[in-house]
Amino acid sequence: MKFLFLSLFFTTFAFSQVDYPQDYFRSPLDIELIPSGTFAELRTNHFHAGMDIKTQQREGLNVYTVAEGYVSRIKVSHYGYGKVIYITHPNGYTSVYGHLSSYAPIIEAYVKAKQYHDESYEVEIIPEVDEIKVKEDEIIAYSGNTGSSGGPHLHFEIRDQQERVLNPLLFGFKIHDKKTPFVTTVYAYTKNDDSFVNGQSGRVELRLIPNKNKDYTVESINAYGDIGFGVISYDQQDLAVNQNGINGLTTFYNGNKKFEMDFNRFAFTETRHINRFIDYELLKTKRSWVQKLFVEKGNVLSLYNHLDNDGYVAIADSTASVYKIKIKDFHGNESWVTIPINGKKMSKAPKVVDTSTKTYIFSEHPTNLNEKNVTVYFPSNSFYEDTFIDFKVSNDTLYLHKDIIPLQKNVNIQYDVSNHKDADKDKLYIAELIGNKRYPSYLNTKRNGNILSASSNALGTYTLVRDTQGPKISATNFQDGKWLSNFRYLKFKITDDLSGISNYRATINGKWILVEYEYKANTLTFDFNDNVATDTKNELKLVVTDNVGNSSTFEATFFRK
Repeated sequence: MKFLFLSLFFTTFAFSQVDYPQDYFRSPLDIELIPSGTFAELRTNHFHAGMDIKTQQREGLNVYTVAEGYVSRIKVSHYGYGKVIYITHPNGYTSVYGHLSSYAPIIEAYVKAKQYHDESYEVEIIPEVDEIKVKEDEIIAYSGNTGSSGGPHLHFEIRDQQERVLNPLLFGFKIHDKKTPFVTTVYAYTKNDDSFVNGQSGRVELRLIPNKNKDYTVESINAYGDIGFGVISYDQQDLAVNQNGINGLTTFYNGNKKFEMDFNRFAFTETRHINRFIDYELLKTKRSWVQKLFVEKGNVLSLYNHLDNDGYVAIADSTASVYKIKIKDFHGNESWVTIPINGKKMSKAPKVVDTSTKTYIFSEHPTNLNEKNVTVYFPSNSFYEDTFIDFKVSNDTLYLHKDIIPLQKNVNIQYDVSNHKDADKDKLYIAELIGNKRYPSYLNTKRNGNILSASSNALGTYTLVRDTQGPKISATNFQDGKWLSNFRYLKFKITDDLSGISNYRATINGKWILVEYEYKANTLTFDFNDNVATDTKNELKLVVTDNVGNSSTFEATFFRK
């Protein structure tokens, strides 16, 4: 613990000495910056790596390089950042612009040449250092909604030379924000069997009372032993109603600092540990994002600046104390929560948990679980601590506990399909059963002889699914045999009911054409401005394949002058 504290101290000291340039970068847009998402706010399995900027619910806004530099990376993906571009600047930082609709003309032509060469919509390009230079105030792209985006916006990042992401607001970007953070819920957590809160052990919700000055008080609690706390909070900026992330958390016990963290820099390699920082069980059962104000085993996040007793407070019998929580945003607006604590030792019945039907996992050792035709492999340190889990197999369905315990490594699931017909084996895949309706969500399944295997980042319920139906394809803006001289685009709708779309290939008169897949709308789009269709009579062929190899073909003839 002493080593961890010193490591955190020196890391924080070095971080605080960084002199971030305040006037070097311009805004990536020429409209007022209004965030729809803030840096490091809580997302599923990760912290948000940048700032999401509203684009007035529109696509196609000019996106500018924030400073001169060169294009160091371009990537086009169906998911994730969608169309994204990276600009490396002379001062060593790299700016990132994601969910773009398209690139500036010269860059767009460069990307399309690569796509046509590779015959693939998805590409990744690493240009030479001086291959594509950009000047200050140059338009490099246009805003959009590509990739895993929930609506039109610009995802903007700044990274350092170690590829760590930094809060863009550190560099002087101006956001209007005079609102104090909001607090909705406070919890107490007992550390062990010798501690309790209000006669209870485990997680205990506390009664939160808003004050007129926008701070909060918790109704006085009786507690004893080592106690941690957790809080649900969010922030808002002046010109938006989005519930965005906060920038920092600090706690005090009788005036002494116990815990401090800020959300200004992290590495992608650590972001999955968000599931150890939050109350993972409450997230999965109630969609509540509780931020724990204490550090548990295996939590190696670099966001912590100060830890005393890992953030826990030790409450003695017959004492009166005060615990305070400071929640702040980047602009210094603060909210405080005050928790009066009466130290009172009480007897309580020991908590009894029936583990007779459960399997015990030693977290530091690799574990193989086998039942019937299913094998599950947990690498060492898949779990943060030793734990009991449910493990049962029935009729090709694997019950692998409830998804209420976070994993820090993926687990491998294998099914032996020897008892299935040979004709069916290539059509089988492993799926996670999602939600109350138990919808089968495809896992990337590989087959080696009679063994199907897939990797998963969560516990839950899994099963085998058979898919024999090909995808559905339909044209949405044209008909077979028609003249399309005045058309700019060919548009299709593609869907698949089970395993999902894996790939697609379109040709005109035997030549490959670039069709852009927008999975959120189930659409494929071809742009005639690519100048591939130059004949009067054209034979179109589109083949779409799902994840187990079922294919469907759409063919049509059209004419153009």
